[in-house]
Amino acid sequence: MRTRSSTDHRVELLFDKDCGFCVWCAGWLERLDRNGRVTATPLQKAGAVDHFGVTMDEALEQAWAIDASGQRFAGAGAINAALSGVLGSRIPLHIYRIPGIRQAQDALYRLVARNRHRLPGRGGSCAIG
Repeated sequence: MRTRSSTDHRVELLFDKDCGFCVWCAGWLERLDRNGRVTATPLQKAGAVDHFGVTMDEALEQAWAIDASGQRFAGAGAINAALSGVLGSRIPLHIYRIPGIRQAQDALYRLVARNRHRLPGRGGSCAIG
């Protein structure tokens, strides 16, 4: 029987360090991630946007994640990928794929993203807004 190592659940998350809410969320994930499986990378870091294969506009529009297999996720999918990394389980991504759940999470993500400059958080001055 094959056992999964913690590297099977490694996830890189691209976030906006100029957004206080995004910084707060990345910090929250870091505190939950006891096994060091999630790496939060600010989109402002040299080469980060290219590494994730997105444009700066795409990076500013929503969060992005890449899992250990190289699969990319955007928006709510990126958050689910990061949670999967923190938990060491793909359950959040499986739940996200359930019809109806994906649409609801995507809609909530868009609402939060549009209003992120109004949400609590420190460590930046969000340019969106």
